[in-house]
Amino acid sequence: MLAIKLKRIGKKKQASFRVVVAERRSKLNGRSLEDLGWSNPRSDTFKVNKERIIHWIGVGAKPTDTVHNLLIKANVIEGAKVAVHKKSKKPVEVVASVASATPIVEATVAPVAEAVSQTAPVVETSEVKPEEASPAKEEPIS
Repeated sequence: MLAIKLKRIGKKKQASFRVVVAERRSKLNGRSLEDLGWSNPRSDTFKVNKERIIHWIGVGAKPTDTVHNLLIKANVIEGAKVAVHKKSKKPVEVVASVASATPIVEATVAPVAEAVSQTAPVVETSEVKPEEASPAKEEPIS
């Protein structure tokens, strides 16, 4: 499957990128089919060949999330931008659902407790008087 993705070029600590069409699973600096443009994030400039990008999308190439957002910014394609950064692992809804789950647990435990008390036989236990209980052995600390 083909992908329109960024290929890193430039010196250390001065990255710039080429927008290329390559096999999706190929290495980042591997062979590419065609160079479609460039992007420089340091100066926030870019240039892309709109006609060739539309051609490759028509053939079936899928842009990566970052390239998709770049193409929307360049007005090559239309649509909403894709969130590139990771989202929080713990959504806010989980906290609210935990607070509302407590009454549900209490409501399901009460009928079960009544059913168990009706069916379980009563067992008498003998109480141990405090005088009969053996004192715990205390070992001296040395």
